Amino acid sequence: MPLARGGMGEVWLGRDTKLDREIAVKFIRFPDGTRDDEHIRRFVRESRITARLEHPGVPAVYDVGVDDDGRPFLVMQRIRGISIADLVAEQGPLPIGWAAAIAAQVCAVLAAAHRASLVHRDLKPSNLMLEPDGRVKVLDFGLAVAPTLADFSKITHTGQPLGTPAYMAPEQVEANLSSPATDLYALGCTLHEMLSGTHVFTGSTSYSVMSKQVREEPPPLRSLRADVPAELERLVLDLLEKKPQSRPTSADAVYERLLPFATGLGGLPGALDPPTVTSPVRMYASVLSRVFAEPSSLAGTARRKVQRQPVEPAPPAEPTPSVRLHRSDLDRARSEANQLVRQSRYSQAAEVLAEAAGPASRTFGATDRDVVSLRFQLAETLFEGGDYRRAAPAYHELAADLSAADGTQIDLLLRCRLKEATCHALTGQTSQALRQLTDLLHDQRQAYGDDDPRTLELRRQIGLLQLGAGQRQAAEQTLSALLADLKRLRNAANPSTTEIADLLASLRRSR
Repeated sequence: MPLARGGMGEVWLGRDTKLDREIAVKFIRFPDGTRDDEHIRRFVRESRITARLEHPGVPAVYDVGVDDDGRPFLVMQRIRGISIADLVAEQGPLPIGWAAAIAAQVCAVLAAAHRASLVHRDLKPSNLMLEPDGRVKVLDFGLAVAPTLADFSKITHTGQPLGTPAYMAPEQVEANLSSPATDLYALGCTLHEMLSGTHVFTGSTSYSVMSKQVREEPPPLRSLRADVPAELERLVLDLLEKKPQSRPTSADAVYERLLPFATGLGGLPGALDPPTVTSPVRMYASVLSRVFAEPSSLAGTARRKVQRQPVEPAPPAEPTPSVRLHRSDLDRARSEANQLVRQSRYSQAAEVLAEAAGPASRTFGATDRDVVSLRFQLAETLFEGGDYRRAAPAYHELAADLSAADGTQIDLLLRCRLKEATCHALTGQTSQALRQLTDLLHDQRQAYGDDDPRTLELRRQIGLLQLGAGQRQAAEQTLSALLADLKRLRNAANPSTTEIADLLASLRRSR
């Protein structure tokens, strides 16, 4: 019997015969039930990105592959404990201290993930595991195929939710856009459930629940549970704001607001070890919490000792000889990087390209065609590897150099600007992304014309991003004008046209 089943697949208990340890193996279902090589490639990519997230609140990833039947699988650390969904179902609303402590641990995981440009996208109580020593593990990072800015929500067209309706943020429901603020909304739904024992919104169908996520205001917690502190109720309401930019700025900020309520952590029968049981993990955490927290801590003492030592002047640095490359070296670096990318080893591929990019720019010039190709490949590799925070400046610097050059690579220049804006959108910097896309639209119209497919697609992306940012009126105006132009161009049979028409009809119904 599997340990768990879900919409994406099922988890089985297994054993690593080489290292003689229990493991959990998750088999992933294909969206339509048939083998899809692109789905496998993206799944492997996401798994490798997730494996870079080293945090005690995330199960370790040991391996990824495809079985003899063509099913993708992920081999992970076996976690023992009880899910928060089962805990609430068994015990009802949790003590305030424990609800805050669990949510604060989740924030610590999200803070690490968001710094690595990872968004969970499906945070919910069933994906949170409370271990017997009080640790919380966040499950299922990266198991869903990551959406991009160009992805379009087909919920209104197919009726199939792309997440779990009870925890989906409005921007997920309407535009299939996810950012760090999306995870914070789901955390607000989860915290509300831990404190009240009920979902924020309920309904007879998935569509009705998603509709409420977009349109209705959440009930104040204190109307459901009088002993919830007003400040904690305010935090939950802030997390459940409809517009992403109106929510708390980061998981770190939410953690700081939760910490004062994580007190009085008594026992949870059936879920935690008795207080008399000595936990090595708690011993470790107790000492770690003192590091940098007290002036008399070991870390503070070490700092003072370092400060007392006289500083010897550094000897003059020897000039570093410039590394000169041949063009064959650039070809070799690109070929090696391509091979690594085919194996979904994006970090290593980026290292290979980055090591060549600097010397290549100095040797041949920053806007030499071979160098530009290498630099663009580096930015694309960072992007495909999910490292959006490093990809954004790589695109920006390349675009700046191309703009200052002879103007012969206008297509690449505009593409770099689009990808930079996409990076900002995917890391939650929606306002900056919209500003950049609006500027880009002006230049793209001049370069390609109003009716060029690239211009039309950019307008669609702007409309979706406006919708994801909660700018419903602006999104409706953008998408309505786009739909009129698509019909004028006799693109009425285009799937994009149908999707935009369906979305606009949904927006108008929900006014």
